[in-house]
Amino acid sequence: MRLDGNDYLNLTGHPDIVRAQTDALRCDGEFVIQSSVFLLDSHPARSLEKSLARWIGKEDGLICQSGYSANLGLLQAIADPQTPVYLDTLAHTSLWEGARRAGAASHPFRHNDPQHLERLVARHGPGVVVVDSVYSTTGAVCPLESMVEVAERAGCMILVDESHSLGTHGPAGAGLCVALGLSHRVHFITASLAKAFAGRAGFMTLPAEIRNYVLSTSYPNMFSSCLLPHEIAGLAATLIVIQRSDAARANLRASTGHLRAALSNLGYPIHQGSEQIIALEAGTEPATMVLRDRLEERGVFGSVFCAPATSRNRTMVRLTLHAGLAAAELGHVEAVAAEIAPLVKPWEWPIARRSRGGGTIDDSQA
Repeated sequence: MRLDGNDYLNLTGHPDIVRAQTDALRCDGEFVIQSSVFLLDSHPARSLEKSLARWIGKEDGLICQSGYSANLGLLQAIADPQTPVYLDTLAHTSLWEGARRAGAASHPFRHNDPQHLERLVARHGPGVVVVDSVYSTTGAVCPLESMVEVAERAGCMILVDESHSLGTHGPAGAGLCVALGLSHRVHFITASLAKAFAGRAGFMTLPAEIRNYVLSTSYPNMFSSCLLPHEIAGLAATLIVIQRSDAARANLRASTGHLRAALSNLGYPIHQGSEQIIALEAGTEPATMVLRDRLEERGVFGSVFCAPATSRNRTMVRLTLHAGLAAAELGHVEAVAAEIAPLVKPWEWPIARRSRGGGTIDDSQA
């Protein structure tokens, strides 16, 4: 069983998406490979950008080569050495790199702690607040309403990376900002389109009045070629499929709730998250390798996360669920977890001991 991918809605190979891609590949139309800086409003990419933006309640946007490029390029364009950037300690690496490329002072605040954020902003002044809606290593949900309120009180802009909630959460999959009624209060939303979209691209929302500015100052955008026609066609078809995938979202939620409850009952300390990303945080690299081997020997494959993706004392095997999982498959994972529990002793992992002792979890990133 492969629980190491990001195709949350199980869309790979969907006939409508494949048909759109193959039709575009067969098209005889002339196409010039160039930077998106040079694309006209008549280009199919612009139609896709506007459709994505409307879906999540924003005015306009920009398609990028990846979610990494979207985050790096946006922060590089909107921050500078005079603009402090406040990042959750578990924010994606691309966001930290974007702040670094902008020359901005980066101020990390404790994971999901709006009070700590508010104290930092009071000390260093207004800037850009940066969070993920769902965190990629733990499956924890950001307290978005509280973060937005802090940003508004302090006069900060706020950027929300919805890579792991776009498509899976909210009405028609429009994400957590839409679900919480926050789209009009969040300045920028970014996302990888390699998760629920099962493609290869990224997206950022932008107010119309600054789109051309970001388009012509974001280095990843300026110095990379635009997406190919079949990629754009596939993403446009995927958007329609995702909007109609309420049943898949319900299946994913049900599978997530079932497996999380089962693992928790077996003694696995997975309390740090709640969504389709499940972190089996063994702690040390040797312990994580043992966990990986015991799982793989029994046919369950997750993703090993270690430095620099995590801090050295918080390595893990990450399981990612998808909407296509059958009850028998979930039962197999549960049976394997029960069988290996006496071997890997999850109740002795550092995160379990900290939880029992009420200690503060070190959520710093390498």
